[in-house]
Order: sequence, then structure tokens, then C-alpha cells
Amino acid sequence: MATELRLRWDPAFAWGLPRRDRQGCEYAAYLPDLLSERTFQLRGDVAADIADAEAAIRRLNLEATSLADSEALARLLLRAEAVASSKIEGLEISGRRLLRAEMASALGEKRADVTAEEVVGNIRAMSWSVSEMATASRIQVSHLLEAHRQLMVGTPLEALGGHIREKQNWIGGSSYNPCSAEFVPPPPDHVSPLLEDLCEFCNQDDLPAIAQAAIAHAQFETIHPFADGNGRTGRALIHVILRRRGLAPRVSPPISLVLATRSRDYMQGLAATRYQGSPSGTQAVESLNRWIATFAAASHRAVDDAEIFERHVVELSSQWRSRIGRVRKGSATDLLIGALPGAPIVTVGSAATLIKRSFPATNNAVNQLTKAGVLQQVRIGRRNRAFEASELIDVFTDLERRLASPVGDTATAPPARPTPRRADRQPRLQA
Repeated sequence: MATELRLRWDPAFAWGLPRRDRQGCEYAAYLPDLLSERTFQLRGDVAADIADAEAAIRRLNLEATSLADSEALARLLLRAEAVASSKIEGLEISGRRLLRAEMASALGEKRADVTAEEVVGNIRAMSWSVSEMATASRIQVSHLLEAHRQLMVGTPLEALGGHIREKQNWIGGSSYNPCSAEFVPPPPDHVSPLLEDLCEFCNQDDLPAIAQAAIAHAQFETIHPFADGNGRTGRALIHVILRRRGLAPRVSPPISLVLATRSRDYMQGLAATRYQGSPSGTQAVESLNRWIATFAAASHRAVDDAEIFERHVVELSSQWRSRIGRVRKGSATDLLIGALPGAPIVTVGSAATLIKRSFPATNNAVNQLTKAGVLQQVRIGRRNRAFEASELIDVFTDLERRLASPVGDTATAPPARPTPRRADRQPRLQA
């Protein structure tokens, strides 16, 4: 049975702090039920929400084939998901700034943009998780540790990456003690067994994938196993489960973009799953169903907007081909147009690697696309020359702005959270 552990906090280092923060206190740490042997009851309306969301995700993965390089859409939407997951943690960055930071890192430029580096780490962790953890025969605690290590590389807290916390942490209240915290996760000695149980639950397949992902994410956030980076690692776990269960084998819907917009519902939904008492009690069943319904609705909304985004990328690619004129199928130019959605900023070298063509052939393609206004030359760092598909980045910005609107239309309902400004030259996306 889920319960609260009554514990005592005695400050070890209190010199120089206000009297309130120097004092010890009694506090309650939450100890959740194990998941792997728990029975879950889904209400009929919630089961219907789950079915709708799963049908939408399947459709996205089956029908997202109109791009010449369908993997490009997957890469761009996975990047959108990682960016949004970072926004929930307060890391604000525009798509253009992030893409330039990624390119600078690839070119070996000095890392000066700390926020960008943290978001790049999130992209790295998300990509590793869906490619490696999701395809493992069984999810293990070591996978979660590696995803966290990938997340923290290059950040000021890199030394903490891949290590389960050894101290009590908490959410809200004072920075110095848990006395006034909004939530206190399980004590450190309970974390490893809880993670083992969580992995066992993730390896099961008796629940619908959406319900399993929602429950696993909520449990991970409740355990809060790391000193930092819990939210981003826990949201990567969502996509691991959706891919592992075969629901999203190619394209990950940007669920975090919707959760970031509905952040109050998101946080309240997670908090409501922390019941006390029996898992079959009314409070436990109702709160879990409410959270799963919120998660399913966010997943469905993410698919709807991802499909609109894909249509606009296809339209933009068609416009590019019209500007250039006749493009031979399989040529470097043809391949680069198809690949740009997944890599909106390229160098000639990176583009050649991406499309598997020679440097001279790729250089000619880049020149052709630059003359047609598809690419614009930009400078990365002091000496590196790159090429940016500005119109595509603007379409990506529109996706983010659309998902930031509670109703999906920033003309009638402004973004509910900070978003990049739309370029004046780019028409607003319509459904």
C-alpha cells in the first residue's frame, strides 16, 4: 500500500542561512506502490480515449510517407519533442538557435550557449533511448542510467549523469530543506528497488501502450531517481514504451509540446496519482484514470498537429522543386530536398554524409538550392560556413506555436507559454 514515511531533517550545513532554514523538521516522503504486480482498472470512457489516441499514432506512423525521406520527419519531430521536454524544465530556446548550436557542436566550435547545450543533451538522450533502449530485449535499470548520462554530458552537472541519487531530494519549498516542500520523493534507499520494479512493469504488455506509458512516466517522476534531469529522462521513457510496443515504430508524436502547453493539467495529473492506501481504492483508481485520460488526449492532439506539420513540409518541398525546375530522381539535389526536414542546417560535408553522395555532387546541389532561395548561407562560429533552410525552420516554429495554443490556433487563442516569434514572411499554418 502506498504510504508516507515520517522522517526527520537535521541540517548538516546551516551556517549563514536564515533561522527558518537552519532549523530541522519532521517531513513526509512518499513511498508508492510497486507496479509490476498491480492490477489496473480502466474506465470505459478512458479506454475509448486510449483507443482513439493509439489509432491516431498508428495512422501517423503508417501514413507519414509523403516526404521523400520519411525518416526526416521522424528526426524533426523527435527534435521537437526533446525541445518541448526541455521547455517544461524552463529551458527556453528557439528552433533556429538550437539548430545552429547543434551544428556548432558538430563542427567542434567552442560551446558557449549553456542552454542550447542542455537541450542538445536532451535530444541526444531522447534519440539514444528510442534507438537503443526501446529495441533492447528487456528494459533494465542500466538503460535508464545511460539515458540520464547521455542527457547530462556537457552540462555543469555532468558528474551526476548516470548515477542514482544518494541524498533526499524534494520539489518546491526551500532550497535548503524539505520542510515546506510540495512533494518529497522516496528516500534514497528505496530508489533502486522501485526502479527495478518500474523496469519490470515496462517489459510487460498486458496494458494498452498509451496507458502503460502514462503510468510508467508518472511512477518515474514520483521516484525522482536522479539529482537533476528527472523530467526529461522520464519523458524519454514515454517514447521508449511507445516504440517498444510497436505503436510508434518510426515517428514519435511531440507529446511534450502539448504537455508543456497544458502544464497545469500535466502537473496536477502527475500529483493526483500519488494516492495513499490501497491501489484498488476509489481515490487511486479515479486519479489514475484521470491522468491516463489527460495523457491520451495530449497524445491525440500531438498527432493531429504533427500531421498538419507534415502536410506543410510536403507543400514547402513541392514549392522548392517548382523553383528549381526539373530535378532528376535520385540526384544529389533530389535527395537533399528530401533530407532537409531532418537537418534544416547543413554544411556541404554534413549534407554529403546525409545523402551519401560525393562532396562535389553535394556542393553542386547546395549551390543549386542556394540560387533558388531554398538555402541561405550562414556563419557558424568564426570560420565555418553552413546553409540554412529558413522557410523550413519557420514552418517548424509554426508547429511549436500551434501546439502552444490551447485550441491549436494562435489567431484565436494566443500561446499559453513562451514561443519563438513567427517570421513575417512565413504565412500562418492552417489546419
